[in-house]
Amino acid sequence: MSQPHRRRDTCRLCSGGDLVSVLELTPTPPANAFVGEAALTTDQPCYPLDVFFCAGCGHVQLLDVVDPRLLFEDYVYVSGTSPHFVKHFEDYADSVIGRFKPPAGSLAVDIGSNDGTLLSAFRSRGMEVLGVDPARDIAARATKSGTETMAAFFTPNLAAEIRDNRGPARIVTANNVFAHADDPKGIVEGVRTLLDPGGVFVFEVSYLADVIESTLFDSVYHEHLAYHSLKPLKPFFAASGMELFAAERVPTHGGSIRGMAQVSGVPHPADGSVRDLIAMEERMGLDKAETYRDFAGRIDKLGQDLKALTAGIKAEGKSIAGFGAPAKATTLMHHFGLGPETVDFIVDDSPLKQGLYTPGHHIPVLPSEALYQRNPDYVIVLAWNFAEPIMDKHRGFQERGGRFIVPLPSLEVH
Repeated sequence: MSQPHRRRDTCRLCSGGDLVSVLELTPTPPANAFVGEAALTTDQPCYPLDVFFCAGCGHVQLLDVVDPRLLFEDYVYVSGTSPHFVKHFEDYADSVIGRFKPPAGSLAVDIGSNDGTLLSAFRSRGMEVLGVDPARDIAARATKSGTETMAAFFTPNLAAEIRDNRGPARIVTANNVFAHADDPKGIVEGVRTLLDPGGVFVFEVSYLADVIESTLFDSVYHEHLAYHSLKPLKPFFAASGMELFAAERVPTHGGSIRGMAQVSGVPHPADGSVRDLIAMEERMGLDKAETYRDFAGRIDKLGQDLKALTAGIKAEGKSIAGFGAPAKATTLMHHFGLGPETVDFIVDDSPLKQGLYTPGHHIPVLPSEALYQRNPDYVIVLAWNFAEPIMDKHRGFQERGGRFIVPLPSLEVH
């Protein structure tokens, strides 16, 4: 892309043009565009965050595309800093190997492999591994730590190159990255090229059913171009010569779906899970635009409640900090108007974010010891999907009189 931002006018899955605007969130900078002190005087560009529903196939998506190099080449999120995700990926590797029984020494390729957490689990279970990730520094660190990682975007050409050099892959995975691609057809074409005839593509994405059920609107940010449900995905895979034969719900990121696909006509039988989940999606109305307009109303109500709570706290002269600086916090804070006048600082356990300032609002990100050094009266848990472990770990903060505010899925004060 020569421009940092453009708006497309067709559906990513079915290429149809009947796209209906169903949710308009506050424009934000890219969700992971944390800045150093030297950049604080520079205004960061904000891009639209409008959600569209395809009346043709039912796919929910952003049409505004920010240049992926801006989003991913200097990425600051790594899975390995979260014990929760390390355990998740260990279990994931056990599940995939247990179900599909790839021969020892066969190749597993992870698209968007980040710091290699999942591939390390595959490698320790006897597989050859290769990562593909455009985040240059993270890819270099992963390679240095023993997980070979190509610093690149996954394309059909790259898939052909990997197959030529390394042979076909028995397992190809893509976790929380399939929703990041403006060209999912290109990814699936590449996967199809790379897969061994008996191989399987396993992907995890935030599940639209959970987003709607639990009002998880903060999963909407520029990296996430797609909000996936199975009903539109099934014909999309079929049109690319692949079969979506199984799916299961998993709890990560507040609720995700793990899909399993293979080249059409190869051995893994459909187990009925895709059919059953599509029936549930239809009961929920995920294939109707009105469902998303109702969702917008629920978001507004949550925002009003949180603003009233924080305004009352500030009126009493009390202080508020934040815990966690995940990408989704950018959406939540911009849409609900939680700027530096409300939140004094944010703590985060990732050394990659400490010492930086949040996108747009430029709130400082500090190590978690700051909770005890600065003693805020309240802490908003912005990484709300880890609220329980965060509150357990920091009972000392509550024992000193501090209170935690959990904004989603429902507003709670602990």
